[in-house]
Amino acid sequence: MAETVDAPAHFSLAKTRHIVKDLFDPNPAIYWADFLLSTFAGMATFVLVRRVLTPYSIEQALMFVVCGLCFYRAVLFTHELTHMRDKTFGAFRIVWNLMIGIPFLMPSFMYYTHLDHHMRKRFSTREDGEYLPLATTSPWHIPFYLCQSFVIPIIYVVRFLILSPISWVSPAFRDFVHRRASSMVMDPTYIRPLPTRKVLRIFRMQEALCFAWTAGVATLLITRTIPIGFLLTVYPLSVMILLLNSIRTLGAHRYIHDGGEVTFLDQLLDSVNHPRHPLSASLWAPVGLRFHALHHLFPSLPYHNLARAHARLMAELPADSPYRLTESPSLTASLVQLWRASRAASVEKERFRVPARPHQTANAPQGLPSAR
Repeated sequence: MAETVDAPAHFSLAKTRHIVKDLFDPNPAIYWADFLLSTFAGMATFVLVRRVLTPYSIEQALMFVVCGLCFYRAVLFTHELTHMRDKTFGAFRIVWNLMIGIPFLMPSFMYYTHLDHHMRKRFSTREDGEYLPLATTSPWHIPFYLCQSFVIPIIYVVRFLILSPISWVSPAFRDFVHRRASSMVMDPTYIRPLPTRKVLRIFRMQEALCFAWTAGVATLLITRTIPIGFLLTVYPLSVMILLLNSIRTLGAHRYIHDGGEVTFLDQLLDSVNHPRHPLSASLWAPVGLRFHALHHLFPSLPYHNLARAHARLMAELPADSPYRLTESPSLTASLVQLWRASRAASVEKERFRVPARPHQTANAPQGLPSAR
């Protein structure tokens, strides 16, 4: 079986919230400065990689990594947008979609399902597309999940350039696209609920902009206005962003639940904080996502206050608080723990696997039914 975490049954959410009650107000200036700096730094380094630096040089490789990290940080602001209250940060939402969401074919509507990941009755069930029982299945599901990062950029182009216009003229196909090809999730079998009328309006507008963007880029490539080498930069850049996010996601949970409804405490203990090594952790888990357990505890805490909130909780919560069990020393330790738990579960399942010929016993002659 997968490794579990023992914890006291008592946990006061109200008392815990009281400790950080003054940290729930987001600072728009921090959001704008961080997002714009990350985006413009990504654009500048992209130009250096494409037009200035010597191809295949060390300098170009380094700038490519910097470019990927900057855009990766900018992309992950979609997580913050999903948790913000409606009718807040309106200008920020529009600018984020125009500068990042549409060009990267990751418009904000594709992440609306993230809220299901935080609902107690949906967390880790089939209604949660961001959870897979990786610690209870074969360890080879882990590299398979990571390999999806290499095909998702192609899938996104097909989804918006080809599937979108077909869905506009076929209602049945439209429902299929909405349910099976409109979510940024871990589980490729996830089926998304059909959108409400309000969400559908946003859905269609962002979808149309993504189609116009991909069609425009395709036209420029066909007419050689943009050299084909452009794709040789864009594709690996997209893979880098997706792969980084996939690795981060593997370290965000212990993935020990296998589809049943769990308690809020179970959800908290399945989530992981990485408070150590803040500089390196902020590269692979930017915008506060290294405090994933704290985020599950208080989803509306703005990312720029998570480190302060975690330090305060660790200082003021009692010694036997379950929250203390959410810490991991490093991403490497979390990944190793996940792999070992998956291997242990796989070995245990192998031990109890039903024989290939259930009607035979070890002492029965080959080909003859065993006595009952």
